[in-house]
Amino acid sequence: MLEDLRGKTALVTGAGKRTGIGFAMARKLASCGANVILADLGRDTSKEGEVRTATQEEMDGLAAELQKTHGVRTLAVPLDVTSGESVRGMVESVRQAFPHLNVLCNNAGATFGVPSAVHTYDEAAWMRTVDVNLHGVFRVSKAVLPLMTEKGASIINTASRAGKVPPLFNGAYAVAKAGVIMLTKVMAAELGGTGIRVNAICPGQIMTDLERWRFGLEATFLNSTVEARIEEMCKTIPLKRIGEPEEVANLAAFLASDASSYMTGQAVNVTGGQLMEL
Repeated sequence: MLEDLRGKTALVTGAGKRTGIGFAMARKLASCGANVILADLGRDTSKEGEVRTATQEEMDGLAAELQKTHGVRTLAVPLDVTSGESVRGMVESVRQAFPHLNVLCNNAGATFGVPSAVHTYDEAAWMRTVDVNLHGVFRVSKAVLPLMTEKGASIINTASRAGKVPPLFNGAYAVAKAGVIMLTKVMAAELGGTGIRVNAICPGQIMTDLERWRFGLEATFLNSTVEARIEEMCKTIPLKRIGEPEEVANLAAFLASDASSYMTGQAVNVTGGQLMEL
């Protein structure tokens, strides 16, 4: 329990699905006594072969669950991080419910057009992937910063191991996440004087819907099975298992709290030892 988070308010993007890293972050922060705002698309926009997105009804249910379980205030707001209008609408909804924010978790992410090499990548899919994963962090951070007026506020950006070690045939996602790591450093340098800390988390293989979808895609591409792909992946991880969303959420709560008060501009790996470099 990180007691200094009690009574603070956190906004978590990409938090609309129970199985995702975003909701795990929101649940962990709520368990520490923080008020939480769940932000996600609020509608299922997925096409065949894509990971399904959460509806507003699902988001409302998750917010109500956190409020009941942890006795904190919650809010579920629709958010499309690729739309400036949507971001502004989200901020206004937050402003009406809470006087200020202490924590921002930029977790919304997606990948499109994979598997594909750079020279065959569909341009629209490439741009969409970068827009969600990189530009979305910029849009939301810029819009939310005026609400983060208290000293000791924290921004946590979800990057990826892919932003440090390029995966095959998923170049747009890797490039976008590398950009998130550099954006984290830029923001940390520029906002340090305001008392706002900015750090990134770089998860490796974490068992979410997106990860399951990826294993399924690989299995089809390699004429294998999902179980076989998971087994092969685990061989590359020193801890010999796929991580859980809660293990990423634990780090997010630490970075949100005063326990990490002298940390900013860092990109911390959560990879089970699969990546052992800075």
